[in-house]
Amino acid sequence: MTDRRVAVLGAGILGSSLALFLARAGVRVTLFDKADRPMAAASRWNEGKIHLGYLYAADPTLGTARHVLPGGLAFAPLLGRLIGADLRPHATAVDDIYLVHRDSVVEAATVRARFDAVGALIRAHPDARRYLTDVSDARAVPLGSSELATLAPGDDIVAGFRVPERSVDTRWAADRVAEAVDAEPRIAFRPRVTVTGAAPVAGVDGAWRVRSAGGDSEPYDVVVNALWNGRLPVDVAAGLDPEPPWTHRYRFCVFARTRTLVDLPSAIVAVGPFGDVKNYNGRDFYLSWYPVGLVAEGDGLELAEPAPLAGALRERFLDEVRAGLGAHIPGIGRVFDEAEELVVGGGFVFARGSGSIGDRDSTLHARDRFGVRRRGAYHSVDTGKYSTGPWLAERLAREIAG
Repeated sequence: MTDRRVAVLGAGILGSSLALFLARAGVRVTLFDKADRPMAAASRWNEGKIHLGYLYAADPTLGTARHVLPGGLAFAPLLGRLIGADLRPHATAVDDIYLVHRDSVVEAATVRARFDAVGALIRAHPDARRYLTDVSDARAVPLGSSELATLAPGDDIVAGFRVPERSVDTRWAADRVAEAVDAEPRIAFRPRVTVTGAAPVAGVDGAWRVRSAGGDSEPYDVVVNALWNGRLPVDVAAGLDPEPPWTHRYRFCVFARTRTLVDLPSAIVAVGPFGDVKNYNGRDFYLSWYPVGLVAEGDGLELAEPAPLAGALRERFLDEVRAGLGAHIPGIGRVFDEAEELVVGGGFVFARGSGSIGDRDSTLHARDRFGVRRRGAYHSVDTGKYSTGPWLAERLAREIAG
């Protein structure tokens, strides 16, 4: 059916992708967001890692790797189709390096064994050639002692592995997705609307209305809650109780642009509350240091958004990211020294689980409990990861459009 009217709540990577897939299937979509533009929040301000499963070496079941892998492999072709552009020129060009910290929640030998197991999953997947680079022969390659000492001198890093994961420049991708939404005549974008709930007009299998401070909307055949922070209160108002445990976090990070090319690999200090650097093209970088970037967390239905960092707080944050990450990867200092622009951005992180990622027993190390829940014609979607957004959206769009 193509005469259905669908409301999509939240214009992040999941909501915007879903709206585009539905519109191109002939469905009329109203896309609600509290911001002025689509893709203005967490989907813009993150590292853009297109997960293959390596980050979750603390999940002994490999369940997280199995769950994120299909979306990671499909990310580039699906999003590229939506925006009409090749993502590869706007993604990291070489393999990620995982640097195992001496305080990692998983020791180096176990990391290697789990990386080998993830590689086997990737090689066996029929879509392995569809990734941002061909990963049909994916393998984790240990760094030699001299290479490791050059990249990360000192005693804190005890091992390193090169893996074929990539990351995309999320600010570039956000702009392209927003342009695609603007250009689609079947999408009506409703900015500056804070959605508070949804309610059936009669029975749950019939039409629903969207609720906001401005009142109830016109009826829709389907409502999809694709919000990130704010999704759970809307679910409760719609009669869909959340399934605990869950954790909300808010993290700040740094986006740098340098005056000249800086030769620095994309690397992550693992496994636990550390940090990472992404080198998108030699001049555009993402940098994070978890101990200072994490500024709020909680297990309520919603987390209040922290104020943007400004003035002396911003300068101190930049200094602490440089010091924390640079203590393990000294080349980080060149990015700051050569920077012509340093942007501090922040976004929410939602995860089904609890505890600290510095605790090996925390359930946050398993991220395999995301997807779609339903109450009649009301759908609530936990995106899981940025990289799984387009894949979930495409599957749900096929279901809704019929």
